[in-house]
Amino acid sequence: MYAVQPSCPDPARREAEPWEYYLQLPHDPRAPGIARTTVRAILVAHGLRELVDTAALLTSELATNAYRYAQGPASLRLNWEPHRLRVAVRDNNPELPAALAPDPDADGGRGLFLLDLFSDRCGGYALGEEPFGLCGKLMWFELAAG
Repeated sequence: MYAVQPSCPDPARREAEPWEYYLQLPHDPRAPGIARTTVRAILVAHGLRELVDTAALLTSELATNAYRYAQGPASLRLNWEPHRLRVAVRDNNPELPAALAPDPDADGGRGLFLLDLFSDRCGGYALGEEPFGLCGKLMWFELAAG
């Protein structure tokens, strides 16, 4: 993981300074928890406590889907522009998930519903082609702050 901008606890200053973090996630069942913990730590360090719970929940959903439906590593990227946080997870499965109405009796299947419900914006797209086909997808969400 690398930091482009150092920690900035002053709320007035944090909104004016863009930053970005990147984390490579192995194909491991612990990866969603590590992604969630990392997002929490970054947002607290930057004074964005009002975004912590929602960002951690939605990041966990995206990282869990990457682990479940892709066969290789994934990556997590957090990007802050003034008043906007964008979180993206990239994996090697080009198939975009279908948004379904959540089944109240099911153990899963609520990820996209939660993204739509709690994010300010969200989306996803297949990534460019490699010589033998698509090379993955990127799913993202945005949260407004301030």
